[in-house]
Amino acid sequence: MKYEIVGEPYPAVVCHLQQGEKMRTESGSMVWMDPVMQMETSGGGGIGKVFGRMISGENMFQNIYTAQRDGIIAFGSSFPGQILPIEIKPGQDFIAQKSAFLASEIGVDLSVHFNQKLGGGFFGGEGFIMQRLSGQGMAFIECDGSLVRYELAPGQSMVVDTGNVLGFTSGVDLRVDRIKGAKNIVFGGEGLFNTVLTGPGTIYLQTMPVSSLIDLVAAHIPSKG
Repeated sequence: MKYEIVGEPYPAVVCHLQQGEKMRTESGSMVWMDPVMQMETSGGGGIGKVFGRMISGENMFQNIYTAQRDGIIAFGSSFPGQILPIEIKPGQDFIAQKSAFLASEIGVDLSVHFNQKLGGGFFGGEGFIMQRLSGQGMAFIECDGSLVRYELAPGQSMVVDTGNVLGFTSGVDLRVDRIKGAKNIVFGGEGLFNTVLTGPGTIYLQTMPVSSLIDLVAAHIPSKG
């Protein structure tokens, strides 16, 4: 399957499918396609996977597009930013933030990922419930704002504001640390917790998470009265 990423600040990935090739996507992500594409809505994988997709921020059902003949199909981002292409291979899973999945080849499996450090989930936002992409094939991830990539050596760490974590390879460890000092918490404006990512592996960060944009806009909306 060949693809190209076009447009900004609302990018789309245009996939060139040969006859018989299939793509899996979230409902509402398809933006244009040749009429040779046949759509089927599926909640496949059993009730466990359907429930897992729901709690990881995705729709309970997904759309599967099959090329009846050679043609193109495009999937569009829902927020200004970038689209990250990731090649998923057996034993090389990718962990992404909730709602980051855009589309993938049919060989990629999307499931819920629970971080073992429960405190990170209940207090750190992204640390507990994330998305795991496994199997084999190309997958496309939505990035809020601009995309930054770092390679972490074994034992090397990066401290990140929780909402700025887009995803990371499966060898990376995630934990959530509480910001120290009452004055730092009250006046620092950085919240209560930071996410710490420790290698080895690749981490992907995003510069403007949608949650930050919502908070910024909400602060400028006049209150009633």
